[in-house]
Parts: sequence; structure tokens; C-alpha cells
Amino acid sequence: MRITTENPVRVGIVGLSARGGWAPRSHLPALRRLPGYELLALAASSPESARAAGAAYGIPRAYGSAGDLVADPDVDLVVVSVRVPLHREVILAALAAGKAVFSEWPLGNGLAEAEELAAAAEAAGVRTFAGLQARTAPAVRYVRDLLAEGYAGEVLSTSLIASGRRWGPSFEPGADYLLDRDNGGTLLTIPFGHTVDALTAALGEFTEVAAVTATRRRTVHEEGTGRAAAMTAPDQLALSGVLESGAVASLHFRGGLARATTFHWEVNGTDGDLVVTGDHGHLQQARLTVRGARGEEAAVRELPVPARYFDVPELDDVRDEVPYNIGVQYERILRDLRAGTRTVPDFAHAARRQRLLDAIERSAATGARVAP
Repeated sequence: MRITTENPVRVGIVGLSARGGWAPRSHLPALRRLPGYELLALAASSPESARAAGAAYGIPRAYGSAGDLVADPDVDLVVVSVRVPLHREVILAALAAGKAVFSEWPLGNGLAEAEELAAAAEAAGVRTFAGLQARTAPAVRYVRDLLAEGYAGEVLSTSLIASGRRWGPSFEPGADYLLDRDNGGTLLTIPFGHTVDALTAALGEFTEVAAVTATRRRTVHEEGTGRAAAMTAPDQLALSGVLESGAVASLHFRGGLARATTFHWEVNGTDGDLVVTGDHGHLQQARLTVRGARGEEAAVRELPVPARYFDVPELDDVRDEVPYNIGVQYERILRDLRAGTRTVPDFAHAARRQRLLDAIERSAATGARVAP
């Protein structure tokens, strides 16, 4: 599907709530800053919730179900911003209605769902987009280009340590579903998934992985109330692997926020080194700094991200804030829809990424090295 006119792309968001949450913090401010989009409709969990959200955000069409939204003939792009276990039903309905779909990551609750959704999208012949926005971060694109230009020479290895922010000793009210590994929204799928996608965008894919996962905090407590809850999602993930180039990779994600290292990513090469640091391990949201050294330089120095990587001026007032990378992705989506290009990860890419996560889980369960 290609939108051949210069008319605005009319968007319907499933999961935009007046009570707050991810969509009002990210998708809404991004879309409102960008020309080329019209935020036409929303769907919430009930007619009452939909009316409240429509009034709160000034959106003209407020539907009490996702089915009603995808049936609206005026909606061009359906944005799926609901909990992971609800993705499948909403996405299949949107695809059946012939709509372009932008889904939050992870695409499905596990590999089987992701592959089903990717196959359904291909059969429907519509454009799809996956919310793997960490690869659009200016710092990540800068690192990718530095490596491609030979800043570090031949890459020998990469190492990364990060704090997942959530999956620590406490959880936010309403975030209990993240504690259950069967719900598909875990340390592995969310912060690690976003981050490893950015890493592979810069360095290439994994050819084999060996992993260990563990749940070290089995009981955690709700912020404010102190209510105890069981956690079955892993809060520790250690991965070693080999990339297509032959470079060795080592990654460690841990739940919560460390008092020491929150995000540290090194790339070590024959001629130089790059270091990316940030304030937490959700690379798609983090504030990042790039440092490097090469040749005879004895210590890394800051390498400010050049202005050309901040290439969506409408988003300049939200640099280093949550809406920025999503906004850049929306700008790329608009171009893809109008020009027929394919610059934003689609459902097929999302399924490939979930195959990597599945390989990690299989390795952790068996102790074997696994090819994704």
C-alpha cells in the first residue's frame, strides 16, 4: 500500500487513555509536532474511557473498541499501543481491514505470534511498521556511521552492561503484568529487545548466542502501597555471542537501576574504541553520550553528535525526551508511505528480532549455543 497524495495520513491510536500511560507520553506529542499527519481517532477499553480520552486530547472520533476503529474507512494508519497480550487481536483486525499498521514492540507475545502476524501482513499486502525506535536515535546512527567509515578499524568485540529500570525491587501501580513472563513484556523483550536491535543496526546480526537468565528477586513490592507480588520474569540476562563480522559480543542486563553503571556500551576495534553511555538501559528512551579514541589518542574524548543527525526540526524541543525517537520514526513512516520506500523496520524485521530473543531463551533453557 502506498499513499500517493500529499493529504495528511489519518491516524487512529488503539490504547490512548485519559489516565495516562505510554501513548500520551510518546505517540501523541510526536504526532502533534509533525506535519503530514492528522490524529483522527482513538480506541479505548470501553465507550466511557474512549469519550474521556477524546475529550482530554481533542480527538474527534473516539471508539469503545479497536474493532470499531479499524472499521472506520477514513483511518489510514492504525497505531497499536496496548499491552503485548492484546497485540495479536488488534493487529489481525487492522490487517483484515486493509489498514497500514504501526505496532509497538514487541510485535507479538512470543515468536509464534510474531511470525503469524508477519505472515498475515504479507498476505494482506499492507505496509507495516514495528516500534523499534532505538535505531533512530541520533547517537546510535552516529555510531553506526563512524563504524562504517572505519573509525575503529576492524571491530574485534563489543560489550554492554545496562540497567532495565523496571524489574527491580519495586513496580509501579498498574504495572503488575510486566512481572509475569507469560505476558510477553519482560526485561528480555522490552529494554533488551530495543537495545539489541540498535546494536545489530550498528554492528550486524548475531550468528550464534549463549545465554543465562535468572529471576533473582522472586517477590517485589508495589510502589506506594508496599503490596507484595510474585515475579516470574527474569531480572538478569547474560548473553555472549558472535556477530556476522566475527566480532565477539557480551551483554548483561539487570533489573532495576544500579547505583553504578546504568548504561555502558563499548565497541573495540583494531584502530580505535567507541563508548556510549546513558542514564538507563532503555536505549530507545535514554539520554546518550558518545566518546571515542583512535590512533595515538590515549583516552576517549566526547564526540558530540553532529547536527545533521537531528534531522527532524519539528522535534527539536523534545530532544533527549521520550517522544523524540518515536517522532523520527513517524517522519520516516510518512516518507515510506508516500514514496514506497522501506526504511522503518516492518513486521518481517520484528519477527526476525523475536527469533533472536527466542534463541536466547532456548540457550538459557538448555545451556547450548544456539543459532538464531
